[in-house]
Amino acid sequence: MLALRSVKFVVRQRDNGVRVHPTAVTRPGKHSEMNDTSQAGNGGVQRSQLDRLLALAAAHEPIRTAIVHPCDAVSLGGALEAWRMKLIVPVLVGPAAKIAAAAQEAGEDLAGIRIVAVEHSHAAAETACRLAQSGEVDAIMKGSLHTDELLAAVVERSAGLRTDRRMSHVFVLDVPTYPRPLLLSDAVVNIAPDLATKKDIVQNAIDCAHALGVSEPRVAILAAVETVHPNMPATTDAAALAKMADRGQIVGGLVDGPLAFDNAISPQAADTKNIVSPVAGIADVLIVPNIEAGNMLAKQLAYLANAQSAGIVMGARVPIMLTSRADGRLSRLASCAAAVLVARHERSKPPR
Repeated sequence: MLALRSVKFVVRQRDNGVRVHPTAVTRPGKHSEMNDTSQAGNGGVQRSQLDRLLALAAAHEPIRTAIVHPCDAVSLGGALEAWRMKLIVPVLVGPAAKIAAAAQEAGEDLAGIRIVAVEHSHAAAETACRLAQSGEVDAIMKGSLHTDELLAAVVERSAGLRTDRRMSHVFVLDVPTYPRPLLLSDAVVNIAPDLATKKDIVQNAIDCAHALGVSEPRVAILAAVETVHPNMPATTDAAALAKMADRGQIVGGLVDGPLAFDNAISPQAADTKNIVSPVAGIADVLIVPNIEAGNMLAKQLAYLANAQSAGIVMGARVPIMLTSRADGRLSRLASCAAAVLVARHERSKPPR
């Protein structure tokens, strides 16, 4: 899914701007639609978690989405397929001649689709942000520009899309060997988050899980070990985040850490190590200590466990889809479905 094959750029958010860097046993728990793993109604073949995501989004009206610089056949075609599936209403933002050429290459008809003509990709990113800030669109989708170029426009204070939280990326993973959707954050945006940033990453992931129908997500804060060691900052941060959740500084989920990967997702591993936790062995959300750990874990799940993924940037005033040319069809559509669910969920909340 987006940026899973290669994360070329990430953006470190700062108050004064941005810095661009190249770069299945279950336990009882609250029921959610996304956690339903029944095979009913599908000829005995278990449905993908991403298929379920599409089914949840189908219950809602499509969202108006700014497609930023859709100037190749892949990015334009993916957006138009999401439109035909009634997930989004696309607003194409970019050089009109290049968009028309991409449509011709893809064999697409742009009749009836709004095009906002601008000269280049920088202007496209800035214009998409203005459309989102004014309420003309409900979401933003990356086209054929670089990720850093889009996010740099989004985090500009003048764009009006920043909130009181740091932005972070959430992968929604369908891992065939795991009985529920698995959210992973942050493997794309924040490079080496400090404790305050990790707090926002956790809250963004919980909010994303709520939007996807997981009523009380179980959040595992990952480290190399499941005990606190003062010389291992990932463990002390994890313990602090768990206590912050206990004290109401993080809300809406069950948060525990530090947990190693094995005892976060394997009940047997958790039991073997005598870990007593409402999260251990049955996590819905994995929070990684830094971007390297997240990127490696996401790629390992994709290449060694045949995981499929969708993804979305949380923490802005509208959801942002960082789709990649390497993404498969289901991944692109599922990212749109996630954006639909997040946009509808955010509308029900007070402004931040």
